[in-house]
Amino acid sequence: MVASGLGIGGGQAGAAGSGSRMLGAESRFYVDPGSKAVQQAWTDLRAHDLAGAKAMAELGSWPVAQWFNGTATAQQTTDAMAELQGKAARARQVPVAVAYNVPGRDCSQYSAGGAANSAEYAAWIDALARGIGDRTTVVVLEPDGLALSPAFCGGTAAQQQDRLAEIGAAVDRLAQQRGTLVYLDGGHSGWQNVGTQARLLIDAGVGRAQGFFLNVSNYMADASLIRYGTQVSKCVWYLEHTPGAGADSCANQYWPAADADAWYAAHVPADATLTHFVIDSSRNGQGPWTPPAGKYTGDPQVWCNPPGRGLGTRPTAATGVPLLDAYLWVKVPGESDGSCTRGTAGPLDPEYGIVDPPAGGWWPEQALTLARNATPKLGFNTGALPGH
Repeated sequence: MVASGLGIGGGQAGAAGSGSRMLGAESRFYVDPGSKAVQQAWTDLRAHDLAGAKAMAELGSWPVAQWFNGTATAQQTTDAMAELQGKAARARQVPVAVAYNVPGRDCSQYSAGGAANSAEYAAWIDALARGIGDRTTVVVLEPDGLALSPAFCGGTAAQQQDRLAEIGAAVDRLAQQRGTLVYLDGGHSGWQNVGTQARLLIDAGVGRAQGFFLNVSNYMADASLIRYGTQVSKCVWYLEHTPGAGADSCANQYWPAADADAWYAAHVPADATLTHFVIDSSRNGQGPWTPPAGKYTGDPQVWCNPPGRGLGTRPTAATGVPLLDAYLWVKVPGESDGSCTRGTAGPLDPEYGIVDPPAGGWWPEQALTLARNATPKLGFNTGALPGH
């Protein structure tokens, strides 16, 4: 039996940030009893689809992050966060909240939007923080906010500096709430070079946060993410402790494994204090998608509603990996990545023969596919029940 589900260890970081706080291995994350998966289960049951209802009920029994995307007023944002805190407190669970409203988010792609400017964003973060209060809360701060920052989509140097400053200021404001554990965008193992990502994290203030997150809304396998995250952590340490070192100094995920291991063994002490991370395992149970050879002449958009994927490792803070604070389900399983066309003229997605739901739209068929292809096999989360 878990005593409280609200474990947080370490000292109170205060102005120093959330880095000294630790999520206890016994922590249980918040399960929304009114989630889209639960609603789908009722819909399937009314349609006498018992297999679908069972799969969606199983999916709905697991904790998924709650997204805050800037569509509400400041007071509504505070109230919505406070309501989440109240529900989680009554369930004796830890909420996972995603802050997704940085100016120019997603480089004007499928999930474009965000606050109008830095001042508006700072006010929104303040509203979010006020709603958190003193409760233990995991904050996933701006998915794609660093790995897809302006420098990587035609932005100016000034826009890049604004992005880093906006996220850094958000870290500092959120860390004023004594229970927050703030994680910054670490991309994933198939994206930015280790050194590039490490430098982004340093410049955005990861040293004042709890750590970074990997694979949000993506499909990379756990093993590659753990290796990548460990390399990023070690590279962060190296860059911070080696004057004049450039981001390209660090061994990266494209080196032969033995060579990379040897480089880090030679440059990072075994007892170095390293940055922690979390992994979004919501949809990586089957790993990344490889398109059929020769099918697409343009971008196959392997990240966008790839077929045949499955739920991954269930959310837990008991990971058995020293630097890995938790497996989380950050992306809502069953929500579309966008209306993918895979380099064709569209509007149909050639993998499905339909127009995919817009980004964030609920897609029952995709939710069912993810549940059926789950690795490990999906079952009910008995740990979400009282007394477990």
